[in-house]
Amino acid sequence: MKRSYTVALAGNPNVGKSTIFNSFTGLHQHTGNWTGKTVESAKGEYSFDGDNFTLLDLPGTYSLEPASAEEKAACDHIRSGEYDVLAVVIDAVCIERNLRFASGIICAVEKPVVLCVNLIDEARKKEIEIDHKRLSELLGVPVIPTAARQGKGLTELKEAIRDAAHFEKTEFGKNADPDALARDAFEKCCVVGRATDKIDRAIDRVILSKALGIPIMLALLLLVFWITIVGANYPSQLLGRAFLILGDKLRALLYSLGCSKTIVSAAIDGVYTTLSWVVSVMLPPMAIFFPLFTLMEDCGYLPRIAFNLDRCFCCAGAHGKQSLTTAMGFGCNACAVTGCRIIDSPRERLIAVITNSMIPCNGRFPMILSLIAIFFCNTPGAESSFLRAAIMLGFIVFSVLMSLLASKLLSVTALKGVRSSFVLELPPYRRPQIGRVIVRSIFDRTLFVLLRAVYVAAPAGLVIWLLANINAGGVPLIVYMTEFLDPFAVLLGLDGVILAAFILGFPANEIVLPIALMIYMSGMTLGELPETGMLASVLISHGWTVKTAVCTIIFCLFHFPCSTACLTIYKETKSIRWTALSLALPFAIGTLLCIIINITSKFVLLV
Repeated sequence: MKRSYTVALAGNPNVGKSTIFNSFTGLHQHTGNWTGKTVESAKGEYSFDGDNFTLLDLPGTYSLEPASAEEKAACDHIRSGEYDVLAVVIDAVCIERNLRFASGIICAVEKPVVLCVNLIDEARKKEIEIDHKRLSELLGVPVIPTAARQGKGLTELKEAIRDAAHFEKTEFGKNADPDALARDAFEKCCVVGRATDKIDRAIDRVILSKALGIPIMLALLLLVFWITIVGANYPSQLLGRAFLILGDKLRALLYSLGCSKTIVSAAIDGVYTTLSWVVSVMLPPMAIFFPLFTLMEDCGYLPRIAFNLDRCFCCAGAHGKQSLTTAMGFGCNACAVTGCRIIDSPRERLIAVITNSMIPCNGRFPMILSLIAIFFCNTPGAESSFLRAAIMLGFIVFSVLMSLLASKLLSVTALKGVRSSFVLELPPYRRPQIGRVIVRSIFDRTLFVLLRAVYVAAPAGLVIWLLANINAGGVPLIVYMTEFLDPFAVLLGLDGVILAAFILGFPANEIVLPIALMIYMSGMTLGELPETGMLASVLISHGWTVKTAVCTIIFCLFHFPCSTACLTIYKETKSIRWTALSLALPFAIGTLLCIIINITSKFVLLV
């Protein structure tokens, strides 16, 4: 007869709990989480040897004395005993500190405990040897060595959990001294060589140095942008052409089914074309950027970015972990807002959420890059693409600086408070597992963001079609809209068409430039983005100058977040007030900057 058990996974952050969780549960997971940054209990199921197991991945904690809301949730669950087996995962590389944590749990809980000593492959490289059998005898619990990333020892861990679930815990450990037990275990069961982390420390002396840390980070970011820019162009064009062919076939199919011309146009020219634009423009950059981002995370570099930028964010009254969510924002602001859960302080978490939309996501890259290519660097070749990436990097650095300024503004006004401290553990450098990185980045990030964008883009396509095709006095409604917005837009160095495109592009930043072109070219539907030369002629013929391009790029960097990000902000904050501020703050900053640029340019011309 099958029996069911509940197993809780506990441990310090970055010890591999989530890797074990993902390996055990596979696709049978009820909530998502991120390796090394678990912020809530993820639940999954697996079967082993005829028994069913529910696995809970608890937030990482350094001790049973919590220092944050997430640690308190983990400690409360550990103490509650609402599980059949507690699997404690520790890092073999940091064995002495981790044994203190493990011994404290063994002495405190009433339920059976299984100790998983993970990352034994990394420990051996650093000349750390652990006598697991002797450690098991001394602690009085099963001790299983694993290398979870390679799948080694996981079957043995499942067997130990099953055996522990079948028996009650003994009286061992109730009256023991956890510190003495940990010290005794380390001295008798562990041999640590002298060259434990010489290579890591040598690399960190360069990567984390005051002189080279920031330049190396910027150079790496420049490389990532250049690869994304060069790599995404061709797939985007292929996808766009494929969607056009499919759209023609769907149009013919609807006509064959007897649908009227109006319905066909609304469905294909409105909803379908908008969706195809979002997918063809968003998917290739995300499919390149997110794996590159995950590679940096997997090899251990992202925490070092947080270390380098911690002082900058502290000076801005923000949390050091906001540097991580800022980096995530380059891929997608919605993903980054969700990632703000890693910040323990509610006040500082709100600062990170509100300011993240000031970081340009990859949905804004095509428009910014197109304008850079037309007005700043319009020569072909590899050197030109690298120069575009460098100019793009300059705009991005400016956006990060403005987000820091906005964070400081919030920290001294609406979100006043004392800045909290946090423990940042630098994991060892590891060789990334490229296959797993690609799969994880595609399913956990790329498809997640894409589905959200599709969800909000479909109705937007219908609205755009209606505005472009419904006439009043022989003039489309969208023309009235652009004329109404024109006086305010001119003050910003733009025109009514550009501002209308930003408003109608609220569902997805990818469709802003196509909407503007549709209006300029008097088209009734979104079309394929023309080549750079044709695009330049359209924009210049409608009065665009370098000033217009600069103001448009600035407004693209600092305007209200897209509907997907807004929906995510509301879900994370559960507040209309904070969601409204998240829209108003970047819009106000973008408006002010554009007005300053516009007025300054006129003054320079007069002089």
